[in-house]
Amino acid sequence: MNIVDANVLIYAVNEDARHHDEARTWLDDSLSGAAIVGFAWIAILAFVRLSTKAGLFPSPLPVDGALDRVEAWTSAPAAVIVEPTARHLSLVRGLLDDLGTGGNLVDDAHLAALSIEHRGSVVSYDHDFGRFPGVTWRPPGRPGGRRSRRR
Repeated sequence: MNIVDANVLIYAVNEDARHHDEARTWLDDSLSGAAIVGFAWIAILAFVRLSTKAGLFPSPLPVDGALDRVEAWTSAPAAVIVEPTARHLSLVRGLLDDLGTGGNLVDDAHLAALSIEHRGSVVSYDHDFGRFPGVTWRPPGRPGGRRSRRR
């Protein structure tokens, strides 16, 4: 399973972004492929929040347009919504403890924990995922994955 970070979703729709073509192609191909694409609510809602925010895009999406994109992605046969398991908080705590920080890494720790729980990889342009022990991540369009050091 590939669990998608919000930045991939944003780049996939922002035609002015430098990673637009790569992100859009990866997302389109993945959603029509055989591998499972996992969507976490935190990434979905971050996409809606940021893609509709004036100033981030030359022309922000209307809320209905952003939600229509989400519905199209999550209704694809390869798509699933990934939910935390009973051990989620413990995993998030362990990941943050290993780094000795929280702050801006809390949302990333949430996605990293989901990837551990669901035995998947995080797909993101954010290299911070490489800091989480035991987490596999990769940028879109790049084969394989980078596994962070084990705990």
